[in-house]
Amino acid sequence: QVQLVESGGGLVQPGGSLRLSCAASGSITNFNAMGWYRQALGKERSLVARITTGGYTYYPNSVKGRFTITRDNAKNTVYLQMNSLKPEDTAVYYCNARDILGVNYSGQGTQVTVSS
Repeated sequence: QVQLVESGGGLVQPGGSLRLSCAASGSITNFNAMGWYRQALGKERSLVARITTGGYTYYPNSVKGRFTITRDNAKNTVYLQMNSLKPEDTAVYYCNARDILGVNYSGQGTQVTVSS
């Protein structure tokens, strides 16, 4: 059973930075793509970053230029570096992985709160 464990969330002031980590129980090279989603109170879950095995990345306009997703295959870990954080970035952030069969896996989430 695939397990994804997120860490690195917390409280940060506007303009600050956080780095989220997602550690997988097995090799992340088994996944076609890994990504980060977020869900704010009362809103739907939305994609904030994705990276493929080939290293291609995608970001929606809301975070482009501020967030960076990277992967370390040796550590079976994916990271999300978040800079210039805004109050609207406040949400629970979830790690996601999709295997070659198209099956999606998700972690339990980590809370990110941006507030002064």
